Amino acid sequence: MAAGKVYLVGAGPGDPELLTLKAARIIAAADVVVYDRLVPAEIMDLVSGVAARINVGKQSGNHPVPQDEINVLLVKLARSGRTIVRLKGGDPFIFGRGCEEAFELDRAGIPYEVVPGITAAQGCAASARVPLTHRGLATGVRYVTGHCKSNEALDLDWASLADPDTTLVVYMGLANVDEIASGLIGHGLPGYTPVLAVCQGTTPRERRVYASLATLSSTIREAELDGPVVFIIGKVAAIAVERNESDDATIAETMAVVA
Repeated sequence: MAAGKVYLVGAGPGDPELLTLKAARIIAAADVVVYDRLVPAEIMDLVSGVAARINVGKQSGNHPVPQDEINVLLVKLARSGRTIVRLKGGDPFIFGRGCEEAFELDRAGIPYEVVPGITAAQGCAASARVPLTHRGLATGVRYVTGHCKSNEALDLDWASLADPDTTLVVYMGLANVDEIASGLIGHGLPGYTPVLAVCQGTTPRERRVYASLATLSSTIREAELDGPVVFIIGKVAAIAVERNESDDATIAETMAVVA
């Protein structure tokens, strides 16, 4: 039997209307959908009623189906001759481990295609109407992960990340927010640097929290955010505050310094 095909599909940041047309078409035509926990129910509703659904959802500290097993599963399913969709939140190649799955499919000789999705940084920033780059505020943007495997200490180049002219977007950093703030401040990024935290961005459950880098840890603890969080760190975060989306006195002081 000829092998089927695997599609590594990005489901976008949460809002089902931000799914690409190509992704929606492929999801609807799939024989099997292997999906993560961050894929919203509204997108799973696009899956055919006769398609098999396999939940391999992972979260920090809880990986019921290890990545190696997911890789093997995709190969096994494809060898049955069916069309397989590996559905991931955001973009499959930005902190989505899609490349690991692609390598395994390559080694097994399984045809596959990558269908990109809007990554959380872009989706959350757009929802908050914050540019990731902006003339006079940020000449570039960097994406980093705030979580390491097995809950190890973060192994980041803090000196290069502490650049006041670059927007830093941190994925999956909620558990390590103390280390992130102290690492950046310790390597020269001013404590008054604005930070926007977006939880469950682009969905009806979206929450936004504003802080300075120095007050980030305490502010986040008080907010008790529940769900995936993206941190946007840098001068551009002050733009959201300038639109009167926060009454926080600390942020008002931050705006004065940034301006």
